[in-house]
Amino acid sequence: MIKAPYIFLLLLGVFYQINRNFGDSLEDMKRLLPNDLFEISPSIVVVILVRNKAHILPMFLTYFEQLDYPKDRISLWIRSDHNFDNSIEILEAWLQIAQSKYHSVNVEFDNTTQQHQNESSPFDWPQTRFEHVIKLKGEALNYAKKIWADYIFYLDADVLLTSPATLRNLVNLKLPLVAPMLLSESLYSNFWCGMSSTYYYIRTDDYIKIYNVKEEGIFKVMMIHSAVLIDLNYKGAQYLTFDREELRKQQKNDLNWSSTLGPLCRRPYDGPLDDIIVFAMSANCSKIPMFVTNELAFGYILQPLDSTDSLSQDFKQLINIKTNMVHDLDEIKEVNEYLKKYEPTVKKDKMSLDHIYLINLERRPERRRKMLKLFKILGLEVEYFPAIDGKKLDHNKIQEMGIKFMPGYEDPYHHRPMTMGEIGCFLSHFNIWQNIVEKNQGEVLILEDDIRFEPYFKENAKRIIKQARNLKEYDLIYFGRKRLKDESEPPVKGTDNLVHVGYSYWTLGYVLTLKGARKLLDAQPLQNLLPVDEFLPIMFDRHPVKNWSSVYTRRDLIAYSSAPLLLYPSHYTGDVGYISDTEDSVLLNNESSLNNTHFNQAQLKSDRELDFIQMKRENTQSHMKSTAKDEL
Repeated sequence: MIKAPYIFLLLLGVFYQINRNFGDSLEDMKRLLPNDLFEISPSIVVVILVRNKAHILPMFLTYFEQLDYPKDRISLWIRSDHNFDNSIEILEAWLQIAQSKYHSVNVEFDNTTQQHQNESSPFDWPQTRFEHVIKLKGEALNYAKKIWADYIFYLDADVLLTSPATLRNLVNLKLPLVAPMLLSESLYSNFWCGMSSTYYYIRTDDYIKIYNVKEEGIFKVMMIHSAVLIDLNYKGAQYLTFDREELRKQQKNDLNWSSTLGPLCRRPYDGPLDDIIVFAMSANCSKIPMFVTNELAFGYILQPLDSTDSLSQDFKQLINIKTNMVHDLDEIKEVNEYLKKYEPTVKKDKMSLDHIYLINLERRPERRRKMLKLFKILGLEVEYFPAIDGKKLDHNKIQEMGIKFMPGYEDPYHHRPMTMGEIGCFLSHFNIWQNIVEKNQGEVLILEDDIRFEPYFKENAKRIIKQARNLKEYDLIYFGRKRLKDESEPPVKGTDNLVHVGYSYWTLGYVLTLKGARKLLDAQPLQNLLPVDEFLPIMFDRHPVKNWSSVYTRRDLIAYSSAPLLLYPSHYTGDVGYISDTEDSVLLNNESSLNNTHFNQAQLKSDRELDFIQMKRENTQSHMKSTAKDEL
């Protein structure tokens, strides 16, 4: 072993060599230091408060453990109490395996009581609960200061940090107060850009820009919560508090100074007993800036529920988040093996339908894998139905199948004939219609493989199916479509979420009855073929091109649409990852068409007038969520 004096002499020799060769360059000095003399990462106390989070804890802990910040520089401060579920059991199982990886672990669990005084539900927040949380957060802050930690990171147990670089990224920003922007099932996140005169949330244009990443960067905001990193070496950190009386005391002592910082700081705090609001005000009134960063896709957050909600509702919210994660990230990290037994699952069913089909090309296994993940999360029992591949079709095969085309048909927007992909798409749906009739299936949901499920899909779909069954009859219900004309779509009498459907494109997902399938087949569409999303509006007599409609004499398909829609495309034209197997393919009369016209991705049918796609989605999501909760 080399003793200390010899190390000192060695370093002196290094510095002498540096001065001799490079002068006083600091970068040169660092470059000649031994590789193992790197800078130690700052120490962090991570504070985790857990209550009734058994349904998310296996995922939360798995993602937390994947953070790439050195674990020997992390001290854990964990508290759990007032649980109805087995949150403590899960935490203990995790700590038994993981705690040795961390610098230190400070844990207190209490199973003696399940409710706070005057608490009506797990999501009710009486004063006693606020007082308890404020006390715990204050104790954690004092603990971090006592052990001379460089940072403290408050992390809620309903946050999923999917980016391993999250903690390292936040520390490297070297900001006094910073949070990673988190996504939810709606527009909820862990920061505020505006605060009312009564200290509550105000949505602003800046908030929307930050949340939707219309602007990317680091932004000064009015509040951050749920995942907050505090630099304890920043001198202003001494003024931070969660305690309302402590804030009032600070304001009284520094009234003249505080009064220069804005209207909310010009009066003693008279707001609610609320840990995150008081904390934000202690920062704002002490001139300590708070920041949120959206430079990375950091992760997701469950939003607070109402006092009338149940734990099952929180689990349904987690299902929404998991579907978003599959859409956004293509996969969900598999939970640690020893936590799998605690992970809740959803029992698969067909939502009271006779069958559910997924149309998917054999050469698109990545889409099929993704959809299978989504079906598992949602609890849907679905049969894979191989699609007809337009790439395998040619003029001879089409003639052999006896297919004839609609006289005079051309794409109404780009004046082109059908593509082989569109022909394959129609035949795929046509084959399923035949299957429905052959197997005498009364009600069937047909799904394509490029869809995005809206929150609470399963609950809302079941409710819409129930509403349709209460009608005298129906043939088809769109779950996802593209509305093309600003025409009247009156609500269906006796229902809450059905409208009479107008001219629409896309066959993302629709429910079809046995009677409806027979009507479609009886029309013999292969004798006057046109794209399937032109054919369906003809059959319910809402197609604007009467020359095409008149070819089909019987146009009595009874069609409705869910309102709001339950499905949207997973990608739009121009998005990263956008692929169209129907439109970006060989044209029918290829030789004659390509001589005069050139088509590119920006001209394809799925880019037509996105006017109606974002039909106040936030408001309609909120309505569907509320209604779904009423059905539980």
